[in-house]
Amino acid sequence: MPVRPIIRFPDPLLKTACAPVTIFDDGLRSLAIDLLDTMRAAPGVGITAAHIGVLQRITVIELSREDGVHTYINPEITWFSEETIRHMEGSVSMPGFTDEVVRPKAIRFRYQDITGEAYEAAAEDFLAICIQHEIDQLDGLFWLQRLSKLKRDRLVKKWEKAKA
Repeated sequence: MPVRPIIRFPDPLLKTACAPVTIFDDGLRSLAIDLLDTMRAAPGVGITAAHIGVLQRITVIELSREDGVHTYINPEITWFSEETIRHMEGSVSMPGFTDEVVRPKAIRFRYQDITGEAYEAAAEDFLAICIQHEIDQLDGLFWLQRLSKLKRDRLVKKWEKAKA
């Protein structure tokens, strides 16, 4: 399947909430494969349909080839731990730029698979961070919005200078 172009920050689509997926068909399966190929080419460990300009609630995460590919349709977090964890985050839509984000260390969430079957799951540490990061993007919350205004402004200034 083709590697799709990734939209770049500050494209307004990155601040747009995605619509729930309601049709589970070959088109959705093709989109999931395109997302995986695009994410691997970027490279990254997670990507949403919003990153390629498709405003549907689908994300693909692959922390390693050994862990395998996880495709989450319509994911929603149902519980956050009070314990937090700090981690360097970035985005395939802003390659080469990262900063430290604080997030809950563990989560519980629900999602559907590529056929529409519903599941509930728990995640912690790096997987929990990735799921939260991608769900934020599906909600129209670009990762920079998790930074303080000072850090965000500094990073955006560096990004704009690098693009020029």
